Formats: sequence, structure tokens, C-alpha cells
Amino acid sequence: MRYYAVFYRDCGQVQAVVRQDRRGPPRDAGKFVKAAFLLVLFLLILGTLATGCGGGGGKTLEIADIGWTENTAIAALTKVLLEEELGYKQVTIKTSDLDSVYEGVAEGDLDAFQDVWLPNQRDLLESVEDDVEQLSFSYEGQTRQGIGVPSYMDTTSLDQLNESEVDMIFGIEPGSVVMEKIYEEVMPAYGLKQKLVESSTDGMLAEAETRYRNREEFALVAWSPHWMNQRYELRYLEDPQNAFGELNDPARITTIVNKNLSRNDPVAHAFMDALVLDEEQLSALESTINEVGEPHEGARQWTRENREVWQPWVETAQAVQES
Repeated sequence: MRYYAVFYRDCGQVQAVVRQDRRGPPRDAGKFVKAAFLLVLFLLILGTLATGCGGGGGKTLEIADIGWTENTAIAALTKVLLEEELGYKQVTIKTSDLDSVYEGVAEGDLDAFQDVWLPNQRDLLESVEDDVEQLSFSYEGQTRQGIGVPSYMDTTSLDQLNESEVDMIFGIEPGSVVMEKIYEEVMPAYGLKQKLVESSTDGMLAEAETRYRNREEFALVAWSPHWMNQRYELRYLEDPQNAFGELNDPARITTIVNKNLSRNDPVAHAFMDALVLDEEQLSALESTINEVGEPHEGARQWTRENREVWQPWVETAQAVQES
């Protein structure tokens, strides 16, 4: 009995089948072992074809998370869909800070950063513009940012904040543009006496939760899109002196990727370029993650309930995968 191997390509994998040829004379087992060895060697040589269709298989990706709620949510969603729908072996989410994330993408240590706020981060983007590619805007909706207070307070404007019982403004990470603007421009413009408290986003929200529940007067750095706007009734304080400057205008949220990603990983490139969420969708994703308590599981739960939102992104990537 004689044995032979049949090779064929399936999307993302090289398949091999060893079959018996009953037409020829018997052959010894040693020749079969040799054939099997050559089969294994052939598969190793063609290992790169295992990711045929431009992605999946053994593909990996490294994306950034600077700890901002929308960044954590979108990164987790990207990981879930690339691994579970597009066959990626592993999507690694790397914790970073705003000051170093742009350099990481430019140098190829990171493949993507999906929370670029413009014009807030324009200077950072311009510093690496020759080494990164800006994708389509990933958020459809009106952003807003500033200093907020709970709606049960009477304060409506920044020039009234000193008349309230607020003694601290709860803030976020010190490297953020909005924190720098508040400290350098807003507080001097209004002579604010409050202490600006630097913290992680989670730390700020934990403090806000306690004070809101006790109906205490407080102020915090607030922005939209974010689930805080659904959980709490907040009022964004007016800025009659325009101390926030261009940050008073709606921002756009987009993604940057390493300049070589479109060539090295066209599937991930196509997926992230197609990914877009509106305010309701992003807030729901963030809220689900917050309720579940773990980004990856929260994003997975959201995908089960919102296939109609993400299916077009996956189909766009699959079209590249199959080309």
C-alpha cells in the first residue's frame, strides 16, 4: 500500500491529509515515516501561510491603554473581536501614559493607540506625524469637557465656584491636557481657591461616587463620552472668560497606528479604521464594563448584545483577510 500527502489552503491555514493509494504495490513502513517527516518539514517551511487571508492564525497585536475609560473600553473591544471573530492568537493591551504612548506607536513598540483627542493632543501627534498614520475618527458624536458639578448644586459658572462649599476639584492623571489647562489657565483666570487633586480616573470617580451619594458639594473634571454622564446628573460649568480656550470646542476622537501597520497587518488596520461608535453605543459599552467589573469580560458581554454594531467592522476586515 502506498501513501501520499494532499495539501490545500483553507482561510488562514495550510491543511494536509495523508491518504492511502491502493493502486500501487505495497511499500515498507520506513518510506511512510520518511514521507511523514517530509510532510512536517513542508508545513514548517510554509508556516507563514498559516495566517493566509492577511490575518488570524498566529497573528498578534499590541495596543495601548492609558487608563482613560473610553480607551480601556475600545481596547478591550478590539481584543475581543480580533481574537474571537478574526482568529488572532493574542492581542496584548499594554498600560501606558499619555506622554510615552505616542513615542511607543512611532517606534513600533505599540501597534496602535485608539484614544487620540484632537485638538487636545495635537502637539503630541505632530511630534510623531512622520512615523504614525491617523485613521478615521472612531467616535461619532459631540464631545465635551470641563469642570462639572452635581446638578443639585446651585453653581452654574466657574466664576461662582468660590461661593460654593467646594474645597477640592477632583481631577485625573497629571499628564492630561485638560489638567494642565485647569492648573495653568482656568484657576488663575477665576482666582479659584480650591485644590486641584491629581488622581487616576478610577480614583476620581470613586471619590465622586461617595460624595454624590451623600449629596455633598464637589467639583470634578468631567467629559463626554463617559458613563459618568448617565450615572450622575452633572452640570458642566460655564466658562465666560473662555479660559479653557479651544478645549471648549467639541473634540474629535481618532486612532493612530504605526506607519507600517497597513503593510504588516492589513486586517487589524482595516478593522480599526472601520471601528466607529456613537455616544449611546460607547456609553453602553463603558457601562457594561463598569457593571461587570472587568474590561475583557464586559466587552465580550457587550458584543453578544450588539452584533449589529460591530459586524460591519469585522466584515470589512474579513474582506481584506480573503483578498
